[in-house]
Amino acid sequence: MNKPVDGAEFPFPSAELELGCDLAVYKTLLESTRAIPWKIDWATMTFAYIGPQIEALLGWSQDSWKTVDDWASRMHPDDREQVVAFCVSQSQAGVDHEADYRALTKDDGFVWMRDVVHVVRKENGEVDSLIGFMFDITERKKTEQKLLDMQKKLEALSFEDGLTGASNRRMFDKHLGVEWDIASRTGQPLSLILLDLDHFKQFNDRYGHLQGDDCLVQVASALKQVGHRPRDIVARYGGEEFVLLLPQTDEAGAARIAQQCQDAIASLAIDHVGSTTSALLTASLGTGTQRPAPGSEAKDMVEAVDKLLYQAKKFGRNRIVAATLG
Repeated sequence: MNKPVDGAEFPFPSAELELGCDLAVYKTLLESTRAIPWKIDWATMTFAYIGPQIEALLGWSQDSWKTVDDWASRMHPDDREQVVAFCVSQSQAGVDHEADYRALTKDDGFVWMRDVVHVVRKENGEVDSLIGFMFDITERKKTEQKLLDMQKKLEALSFEDGLTGASNRRMFDKHLGVEWDIASRTGQPLSLILLDLDHFKQFNDRYGHLQGDDCLVQVASALKQVGHRPRDIVARYGGEEFVLLLPQTDEAGAARIAQQCQDAIASLAIDHVGSTTSALLTASLGTGTQRPAPGSEAKDMVEAVDKLLYQAKKFGRNRIVAATLG
């Protein structure tokens, strides 16, 4: 495959004449770049040439690259089928192409590679050979992954309440629409709990806003322990109000979760001396369950549960008012 200089076959034989240099200089130019040149004979599917840089990069010796099977077998299994199929189809069609994949190293690691492929044709139009360069793009891929991770983090933050770490109103609205559509199609019950911390203005007045913020963080954490199923949403609805969206939850299930919310807040045992309801922090809850009917809207459910919450506060606070909405 890799012959002595005086008989070597290189990927770009015409370059020798165009550059006006001898074969030894041409070989030096090719093998001094970080890109790895190669040539594959189409009829035999064997490597006519591959640059010696391949050994320094992947650990496989230059002479071990004999056929396209060596190239394919030294590709990450998760990339192999798709990349090989793509390169073969493009080559058969005579189309120049590029492919990114993870090349396996001899020590069981991998390097991200970009193969840039040119299809060489005979005078009759048949494919004669493939020539190209392999480039190490590992650092580029790492940078792309960091940017992707950062983007995902920013997207997550855009749906998260900055203070409490609970979902924010935007996230709640998004999931309410989705779950409402699902419940409408399936006939499954959808439940909603609106929770308001009792006399929270007085709490802030007495203990200060910093302690008020800490109180909200503790409450959010406790509520997230209650609404912990994969599709449950616990969101800060505004100020000292929280909302729990409970898909596939009937009246009994919603009542049970509402009571667990009250118990979780009580277990925090946060002093609230300024409250006329209790010496400890308490909450009022409105709980509604609905099986959406044709023509009904999610916003109407939210308004109905808000009225239930108002009743809970009107009739003494620190209580749950629940109803079946439809």
